[in-house]
Amino acid sequence: MLVFVGLGLYSWEDVSVKGLNHIRRADQLYLETYTSRLMGSSISEMERAFEKSITLLTRYDLEQKPDAFLDAAQTNLVVLLTGGDPMISTTHTDLRLRAAERGIRTRIIHGASIASAACGLCGLQNYRFGKSCSIPYPHPGWFPVTPLETIELNQSLDLHTLVFLDITDERCMTIGEGIILLQKMAEKKGTTLPPLFIGVARAGSPEPRVLAGFPEQLQSADFGPPLHILVIPADLHPMEEEYLQKFARQ
Repeated sequence: MLVFVGLGLYSWEDVSVKGLNHIRRADQLYLETYTSRLMGSSISEMERAFEKSITLLTRYDLEQKPDAFLDAAQTNLVVLLTGGDPMISTTHTDLRLRAAERGIRTRIIHGASIASAACGLCGLQNYRFGKSCSIPYPHPGWFPVTPLETIELNQSLDLHTLVFLDITDERCMTIGEGIILLQKMAEKKGTTLPPLFIGVARAGSPEPRVLAGFPEQLQSADFGPPLHILVIPADLHPMEEEYLQKFARQ
């Protein structure tokens, strides 16, 4: 059996009791850290808390070479740990489909997700969010403007946008870096950015940082350690505006 367990937003303590019970019964315990990371817990801390060793999986392991992983789930209880909620990532959706094709039973233990946490921290109404997007680190000869196009589409529909920032083995994109890349996209397209941005850092931690303002203000603001995420609001409802004025100021 293959069980997907969402660990929540910040530390291993965010995992549900149901998830913890499956973790402690697991024959094999795996963790992937390329879709999200628990910045409040190290792998060694999780191993001590879960009383089990953890095997770290790369994106390549799950997307290109999942056979060994799925072979184990044919006869053992295998638990895959992810930050946030397991099924936010299409990689995990694909993995569950592959397991089903092989007759492997699966189960999902959901965890708190930034998709809902951002609404609570920013005070924006969840049903007013449009399609989300991700800003990747560019490579030589490759600089996509799709994220800005998604933001512009949502703005035209009066919908908010949740903007995920890239995570690599070497670094996690900051709010300032994300804004700089969006500015370059706007220059490339000959357009301008929306006037209001919201930066959120360390959602789920004891002291998350939330700040709303002009893009230039957020670009130079100190948000502290990752993980960071951006929210681009559409026109604000009076209650949304009041919430931001109270909880998202310097």
